[in-house]
Amino acid sequence: MKSTYRAMQITRPGFLELVERATPLPDAGEVLIRVEACGMCGADIGDIEQANPAHQPPRVPGHEIVGRIIAVGANTPAMWKTGMRVGLGRLGGHCNACTQCRRGQFQLCQNQSFVGANCDGGYAEIVRARATGLVSIPDELSAEEAAPLLCAGIATFNALRKSGAQAGDLVAILGIGGLGHMAIQYARKMGFKVIAVGRGSDIAKEVAELGAHGYLDTDAADAAEALQRMGGAQAVISTIGDAEAVSGLLPALVPQGRLVVLGGTKNPLSVQAGHLVVGERELVGSITGTPYESEAALAFSVLVDARPRFESMPLAKAGEAYQRLKRGDVKFRIVLTMGADPA
Repeated sequence: MKSTYRAMQITRPGFLELVERATPLPDAGEVLIRVEACGMCGADIGDIEQANPAHQPPRVPGHEIVGRIIAVGANTPAMWKTGMRVGLGRLGGHCNACTQCRRGQFQLCQNQSFVGANCDGGYAEIVRARATGLVSIPDELSAEEAAPLLCAGIATFNALRKSGAQAGDLVAILGIGGLGHMAIQYARKMGFKVIAVGRGSDIAKEVAELGAHGYLDTDAADAAEALQRMGGAQAVISTIGDAEAVSGLLPALVPQGRLVVLGGTKNPLSVQAGHLVVGERELVGSITGTPYESEAALAFSVLVDARPRFESMPLAKAGEAYQRLKRGDVKFRIVLTMGADPA
């Protein structure tokens, strides 16, 4: 193991710098991972823009991490061994002691770090991680394929499973970005009638290739009215942060339909209580998922051949990739790669 490793750290809000850091040792219950690939997520923008400059050393962003274990700390479960392929998502590992953990709600752990936000993430050759946050990676997936599935994949996979929809029901996917393009694939393979909702006609062909039965361009028509004419949606999966657009699809729900929100919004959602009450409709949030659920999402991806679409870029170009992410010049994911295995 090298004594140092390369990392892209946030030197000040909005700026990334490639540095050399001393290789740490894992604490009790932790492992050290040699990173092979790290996906870039829209949430990374907030992490980078809102980083605390007083934090020292500066934070390393990134929470779609795949690599191999190179060191294991004391009291780490025996299932995690040196050389294993593992991943780490947004949730950095539950504590096993808080009320939510005692209830088995590990994704809601009160003492869980958010990777890339309040603990170092995967824009680096090495990352230290709690063993409780680790996800086993199937051999059928390359590191670059698996990385986006640890955020965009598990988030949409779980949202669809929580949607209340059954095979044959109409499910609308709002937003056709990094999350939405996975949601379309999963929804089609789960047996739903899939209607994608986005902005602009330029994406229509790719939406069809991903498996959607139809596409609604909000620049050309009122999506809620169009869905109502189709009989209404049993579920709407929202992957975007536009509060007005999210609220605008509530009228598209059938009675007892459910709007599942994945993307945080800066502004509050506008909800007519009467619409929820008269028809028993639901508005719910969904966080990513536990490591066990992430492994289920990866297994399902292999089973049905659902794969993220991405562009690879080397770690040294993370700053350039970040600027493209901010501009929206990404279709659908950028995955940072670490290059040859360091000696």
